[in-house]
Amino acid sequence: MSDKNNHSLHDFGPTGSMLENMDTHNKNLENIGVEILPIHTGGTVHAKRIPGFFRSLKWWLASVWIIFFIGPYLRWNGHQAVLFDLESRQFHIFNVTILPQDIWMLTLVLLFCSMLLAASTTVGGRLWCGYACFQTVWTDVFTWFEEKIEGQPNKRIKLESAPMSWSKFVIKMKKHLVWLLLGFLTGFTFVAYFVDVFDLWKRLFFFEWSLIETGIILALGFATYFFAGILREQTCIGFCPYARIQGAMIDTQTELPTYDVDRGEPRGRLKRLKPGEEAPKLGDCIDCNLCVAVCPTGVDIRYGQQFGCITCGLCIDACDSVMEKIKKPKGLIRYASLSEFAGEKLPVIWKRPRVIVYAGIMFIALGMLIWGLLNMSGIDVKALHERSPLYVQMSDGSVQNKWTVKVVNKGNEPMKAEISATGPSDLRYNVDRVLKIQPGNVGAATLYVQIPKKRLISTSTPIVIKVVDLNNPSVFEEYSSNFIGPKVR
Repeated sequence: MSDKNNHSLHDFGPTGSMLENMDTHNKNLENIGVEILPIHTGGTVHAKRIPGFFRSLKWWLASVWIIFFIGPYLRWNGHQAVLFDLESRQFHIFNVTILPQDIWMLTLVLLFCSMLLAASTTVGGRLWCGYACFQTVWTDVFTWFEEKIEGQPNKRIKLESAPMSWSKFVIKMKKHLVWLLLGFLTGFTFVAYFVDVFDLWKRLFFFEWSLIETGIILALGFATYFFAGILREQTCIGFCPYARIQGAMIDTQTELPTYDVDRGEPRGRLKRLKPGEEAPKLGDCIDCNLCVAVCPTGVDIRYGQQFGCITCGLCIDACDSVMEKIKKPKGLIRYASLSEFAGEKLPVIWKRPRVIVYAGIMFIALGMLIWGLLNMSGIDVKALHERSPLYVQMSDGSVQNKWTVKVVNKGNEPMKAEISATGPSDLRYNVDRVLKIQPGNVGAATLYVQIPKKRLISTSTPIVIKVVDLNNPSVFEEYSSNFIGPKVR
């Protein structure tokens, strides 16, 4: 390896004469459209927006969050399509009603999401943080409105440092009112998933919100305003634990936005040469700081990976745009792994052990979740066998067992549940009533089963308790139990 490869990244920092000239603009670069920008010196990060592949990708993936805002307004069979009715202990998701008995499905959803997060981080770093995290998305939207109201980053920085005036107050007031409105809509939409959204809007204008509804909307709205508008990147750097635990999820084969030190260093700005002057031996990096200027957390990727980097790839867009203008190959900053820079050959994704383990758990959880949804019945049945006494010998020579049958209506329509039992021949049963059960409610009935003693060949005889909805006979559930009898001699 050459001496060039042995340089530390900090050897090429903005020190000495470079630092003295940091605030000057290179006329050669300005002529071809490259702006020399100062690095962030502290305070709020005002990231510059430039077009590019990763910027477009961020907007497309962030647009998925639009579903969050339109979800409560979707209707299904006359009711809200997505409604988490905590009071009735029912989760309605289109035609599926999930009750507390099905909470295991939520565990599978959380398991799938956690493994997807781990797998994606192993492959491409903090992809969730960079493209889909609600903090990242909301901050991006908040700063987009800020840019429309206050202008480009340089104008915003000057506005912040300027003394308070009426014009500054008006501009700032416009921005903060928009931010507060976005925060309110976020809190309102969240609560609308737990109560009917149109009823919530109606009660707003009559000041009929409950204390809990009001408190959640105001608290979540202010939290959105504070974290996405005021703290911004500091939320990711100072509050989010994921920035610090990502090291446990990545390895030398993880592809991250990486600065090619060998190609870029020593960095230096282009300048016109005087007659007879020899051009300095510089790398491809022209030290324009555009990669830092576009970073939403103010990270200088040229100093290596830092926990503030959310791997959004915006620095790649910035650097590629500069390389294109100065007629250099793109990819000075690119998604790459440490193994790649070390000259090692990367295995394909599906042959990496950690990816295999994460993906295996993911698909197991997904398979169980799909199985659960496909086999979800509109009825849930539990039959509790009488324990004292376990059985009663009748005067006609038969043996009787008693069950308390509890039926849960998991559908969206009233149910008329009929209970029956099947088993050995000559089995007789009697139920005290037909259950009429409203959606999401539980009904209970007493079931008596009698079997002639001569038909019992052991102390435990399998039987099946069946519950059918008479209003919709295609909806039924069977419950296997055991009929207890005396010892057979």
